[in-house]
Amino acid sequence: MRVTVYAGSALGNQAIYQEAAAAFAKQLVAEGHEIVYGGGAAGLMGVVADSALAAGGRVTGVIPKHLVDAEVAHQGLTELHIVDTMHQRKQIMADLADAFVALPGGVGTVEEILEAWAWLILGRHGKPMAMLNVDGYWDRLLRMICRMSASGFLREQELGTLASVGDANEFLDLVSQWEPPPPRWG
Repeated sequence: MRVTVYAGSALGNQAIYQEAAAAFAKQLVAEGHEIVYGGGAAGLMGVVADSALAAGGRVTGVIPKHLVDAEVAHQGLTELHIVDTMHQRKQIMADLADAFVALPGGVGTVEEILEAWAWLILGRHGKPMAMLNVDGYWDRLLRMICRMSASGFLREQELGTLASVGDANEFLDLVSQWEPPPPRWG
């Protein structure tokens, strides 16, 4: 299975974020899975790639040319796709994915996981989705998702489709039991 991992280009201000990213990547590799991610060498993105590669895993990066030109691309990946735009990056990462997970990150990470989640809700894919909720990082977003449902903007059967997991084992359990929501229209 190929897991698209969205993660911050910064390390964050707590060591637990780096530790969780490294452990998550190593566990995925230990279970025989590949990682697809944004292709950067910095931040949690770099931690994920370096940890997976050090564990003997396959890591595919997808990065826009302007970020390669800025010298932020990881140079030791199994495979690196260089694309023209961020939109192409997100589409290729989604196409390569069998499942998605967001680790702690900033606005780019949030935007990526929410767009992939919107694609699930709209029926563009049926792939499992989760957020690695390190030290409660995603708690406020999870509360907002509950509010969307309580306010009538998200169907009850869609409520758990962007799940919170604590580690790679919980993520893999989620994937093994995954059932996409029924289509909204059809």
